[in-house]
Amino acid sequence: MRIDIWSDVVCPWCYIGKRRLETALAAFPHRDEVEVHWHAFELDPTAPDTREGTYDTRLAEKYGCSIEEAAQMTGNMTAVAATEGLEFHFERALPGNTFDAHRLLHLAGEQGNPALQDAVKERLFRATFVEGEPIADREALVRLVAEAGVDAELARTTLAEGTYAAEVRADEQQAQALGITGVPFFVIDNKYGVSGAQPAELLGEVLAKAWQESAPLQMVATGGGQGCEGDNCAV
Repeated sequence: MRIDIWSDVVCPWCYIGKRRLETALAAFPHRDEVEVHWHAFELDPTAPDTREGTYDTRLAEKYGCSIEEAAQMTGNMTAVAATEGLEFHFERALPGNTFDAHRLLHLAGEQGNPALQDAVKERLFRATFVEGEPIADREALVRLVAEAGVDAELARTTLAEGTYAAEVRADEQQAQALGITGVPFFVIDNKYGVSGAQPAELLGEVLAKAWQESAPLQMVATGGGQGCEGDNCAV
């Protein structure tokens, strides 16, 4: 079974959604038969490499609220993240343009099994929301993805040569075709769409339903039973 996820590495709900999916998968009996694939979604394709001011200041400007109200918003988000075992530090965050990060995620997906891409996604999330790494800085990106298992020189060459730019744009066009306007967005087995960082219990229910509908018939008893075949019946 396949799970496709559209998300951005500067989206806090996307990191929380990843943890909730992992919780659901940990309880799913067929976890070993599930592949997770990450797809690009830029929350702000026009974002600069670096943003001025604190996270709360930018949030206040975006939503037209006070700094105190913005701080309450990030505080609430930090508390929600903590329930999923995540330690957010918005005061450290250095968000910026994520196009290069998405290109390296495509590189990871092409270089190894889905586990490598997942490891890179996790590393970039942690770098953004826990450690305060400059997520648009190319040298920082090379170092981060190398820590997750991607060859550093290959990552550096990918960034320099513009590789996987078309794949990122294709992801975004597919998201538009599917009507995805916000992330995270999960597509389970090419059949069920789940919008937002839904609770692990709900994700688990969707996984079970998708599996039940797609899995082959499981035989629990064969031979020796009473029945008919063709025009022959055991009596």
